[in-house]
Amino acid sequence: MPQFLSTTDADFEDRFAALLTLKREDSPDVDDAVAAIIADVRARGDAALIELTAKYDRLDLTPETLAFSRAEIDAACEQVSREDRDALELAATRIRAYHARQMPKDESWTDDTGATLGWRWGPVSAAGLYVPGGLASYPSSVLMNAIPAAVAGVENIVMTAPTPDGKVNPLVLLAARLSGIETVYRIGGAQAIAALAYGTGTVRAVDKITGPGNAYVAAAKRRVFGRVGIDMIAGPSEILVIADRDNDPDWIAVDLLSQAEHDESAQSILITTDPALGAAVAEAVDKRLQTLERRAIAGASWRDFGAIVIVRDLGEAAALADRIAPEHLELCVDAPEALAANIAHAGAMFLGKWTPEAIGDYIGGPNHVLPTARSARFSSGLSVMDFLKRTTMARMTPASLKAIGPAAERLATSESLEAHGLSVRARLDRLNG
Repeated sequence: MPQFLSTTDADFEDRFAALLTLKREDSPDVDDAVAAIIADVRARGDAALIELTAKYDRLDLTPETLAFSRAEIDAACEQVSREDRDALELAATRIRAYHARQMPKDESWTDDTGATLGWRWGPVSAAGLYVPGGLASYPSSVLMNAIPAAVAGVENIVMTAPTPDGKVNPLVLLAARLSGIETVYRIGGAQAIAALAYGTGTVRAVDKITGPGNAYVAAAKRRVFGRVGIDMIAGPSEILVIADRDNDPDWIAVDLLSQAEHDESAQSILITTDPALGAAVAEAVDKRLQTLERRAIAGASWRDFGAIVIVRDLGEAAALADRIAPEHLELCVDAPEALAANIAHAGAMFLGKWTPEAIGDYIGGPNHVLPTARSARFSSGLSVMDFLKRTTMARMTPASLKAIGPAAERLATSESLEAHGLSVRARLDRLNG
């Protein structure tokens, strides 16, 4: 059974605070092991990748077979049914159209001193996309990571996708092809992150690494950050649904389970103004768990981390939502836009009862790589901006330097940085000479 809370309970604040601090992230002691793997890949390159892939994925490779050949990708794509291909192509089209609108514009202007100022945007040169393998092999994640990189204009995009026991998900390779990725390495784990960050004889180093993974992948991304950029350290999935009484309990139940089925550590929370709806949703979840294919995983998540919170009104719901700062937020209320305007912190919002979160996972258009573990308070989901850099531009004229240079010289002197001041003074003296 999930937790049941009400804002009218005397112990509500203590229980809600405890709910926010439940430790859901997998935290095995992996850092030492990851450090050793990274050091090994840095020292031995391809040889280390090959040995580690044989050890962890039970797959024997050579430098020539680390990446799928074009023929292998072609053959895998041919295995995809017409129906699956059509769905994936529609998703790719919608995701590309959405992210194209995110592209920022260069700016340049001349201020009142005559100085020209501005900025320009440009893509990173190379990006590496990590895609989990095995049971957690999701073609949708390929599209969500690769398409923003392609829209941003990244010239060199490669992908790593482990294939334990040599098993390949054809949809993953088709998603790569639809996204414009031609190089897909069949490697995974911390060793794949190390290869992307430092390079090997076969794998070229990249500038940015994105994509989800297990605890070893997360630890490796932490360790290589600074050498390369990363998107985020993603934790277990989470969903918050805010619902009023005018809802189908079964709809809310399956929405909650849509995240619970990801991981035993996932979290699903319902906040509602109607106690009767809360009880009905709990009953509907129990009924669905009797037949759900991933009921063991979803049931553990709902039992250990699920919650139903009863509030007096939607104002209380909004305030609690901001404290939770959920990855996914469904607003199943009559006026979702008005409620959304009062909520500041969420990775993605889904407005109205006809917008299940699963639409965002696959085909809505916005990205499904989102901040978890309350990090939506200070970060955003993956976007084109993750693959772009902003370079500022400035050009002084003699007149503009004469106007603002003395202040720069003064500030340099106040910081005891003599050469800074002299670099301005030398030019000012020429102008005054």
